[in-house]
Amino acid sequence: MTPLDSDTLVQIRSIAKRGLAGVLGMEVLELTPERVVLTMPVNERTHQPFGLLHGGASVALAETVASLGALTHLDMTRFVAVGVEINANHIRSVRSGTVRATGTPLHVGQSTQVWSIEIVDERERRVCVSRCTLAVVPAVHLPSESTRNA
Repeated sequence: MTPLDSDTLVQIRSIAKRGLAGVLGMEVLELTPERVVLTMPVNERTHQPFGLLHGGASVALAETVASLGALTHLDMTRFVAVGVEINANHIRSVRSGTVRATGTPLHVGQSTQVWSIEIVDERERRVCVSRCTLAVVPAVHLPSESTRNA
């Protein structure tokens, strides 16, 4: 695979700060076509009512990893990837700190991609394992930053 140019990496990293990923405090640590690593704090924004990491927050982290990884394989002027299926097994609870999600592609095709994601806590203990399937679809003109914030 051809290395990503710096403009593409900047664009994908910018996408990673939008929407739910930004609200939940996700941060990109590594972004390559072979491996994507993000972190997310475990705090009041990501807790369920009993003070534990919300399973939905873990799933949001996993899908974000897969979606960003998928973009590294696409010409973003022509295509985007959207989630069509995700599963997750929640293995360990977490009350505080930071979790780290690492995703690797299992399948990169013309119309679908499948990514495997593992989430661990600060002690490297497995918190969640997930698999996400994405559809590769033609790009549509998304609202600009100015109209999105209006």
